[in-house]
Amino acid sequence: MASGDDSPIFEDDESPPYSLEKMTDLVAVWDVALSDGVHKIEFEHGTTSGKRVVYVDGKEEIRKEWMFKLVGKETFCVGAAKTKATINIDAVSGFAYEYTLEINGKSLKKYMENRSKTTNTWVLHVDGEDFRVVLEKDTMDVWCNGKKMETAGEFVDDGTETHFGLGKHACYIKAVSSGKRKEGIVHTLIVDNREIPEASG
Repeated sequence: MASGDDSPIFEDDESPPYSLEKMTDLVAVWDVALSDGVHKIEFEHGTTSGKRVVYVDGKEEIRKEWMFKLVGKETFCVGAAKTKATINIDAVSGFAYEYTLEINGKSLKKYMENRSKTTNTWVLHVDGEDFRVVLEKDTMDVWCNGKKMETAGEFVDDGTETHFGLGKHACYIKAVSSGKRKEGIVHTLIVDNREIPEASG
């Protein structure tokens, strides 16, 4: 007979971080790319209990139990800039529901399309670390891995340069007119005098 030491021991009070009960009501997951990073939004909807739970990056933001009305909306904030997000719950047919996410009052798809016009994103690997650099074109704010960077703007012969540092590396975003009205201004990230390709999506 084996001693108690070599058989696995399961304690009743040890539950995994995501309990099975939680996962059964998980109805929607969205990944939302904002200037301070990509945020995961999860939504639980208990259609028998009316329970609604919203998680942002694994942290519970809203919990409502025993909601009589199964349709409606839940509004909350996402990210460092406290961007407004709303989950709409609509009945499709019978007991089927549709869940849509709005960011700043726009559908997620429209918001991301608009965002691709108002921001530039670069992903780079420096000194063994991954960096996600985002330029907000309307404000010229630069974000890196979730933090707004200290920058210094400078006018140069063919446009502007927005300087900042990543560790001991000198970086700047060069803004130059494309000469074409449809394209407008072209933004390029330069790190240690090397151009970094823009990230897709």
